[in-house]
Amino acid sequence: MERIALFIDGANVYAAAKRLGWNFDHRKILEHFSAGGALHNAFYYTAVPTPIDDKQKRFTDALTYMGYTVRTRPLREATDEGGDTYRRASLDIEIVTDLLSTSDRYDTAVLLTGDGDFERPVEVLRARGKRVVVACIAEMTSYELRNAADEYVDFKDIREHVERPGYRLPSESRGNSGEHRPFYTSAALQEPDDR
Repeated sequence: MERIALFIDGANVYAAAKRLGWNFDHRKILEHFSAGGALHNAFYYTAVPTPIDDKQKRFTDALTYMGYTVRTRPLREATDEGGDTYRRASLDIEIVTDLLSTSDRYDTAVLLTGDGDFERPVEVLRARGKRVVVACIAEMTSYELRNAADEYVDFKDIREHVERPGYRLPSESRGNSGEHRPFYTSAALQEPDDR
């Protein structure tokens, strides 16, 4: 039986959900991507505020109870050239570390992100005989990452299998009358129900 490992870039997936205007059910994501084999592990990567707030704690706890291994990093404040302050955190190193250090325990890696920074690790995994599936939306997936993967899955094509029913996020393409968060803002800043 094929051994499957799932790696979810939380901020990237949340940004995709915002663009789509609908949200993901993380339990359904587990079920959908592990349906063809045995799930080795499912990793979820997200930034968290310091100190962590109750809503974010409930969200990460819920993921843990669903079966995810949750990796977090604290959000850090930075200032851009224009003097604007924003909060961000990168978990790319954690994702790559888990992709490579656990590769002997799975046959297929399912990577939910469109970030082109993962092109080289995907190539390394494939050179080691691993199958790599990348899932995101076309407009947020780098050509290089898509080209490096064995298979690409567009979230739009699997919506019925992974959507959280009855819950909609305001789509960025339709405009958002509420507060606008830049693309680099972590999903950790959102309400737990928004992810």
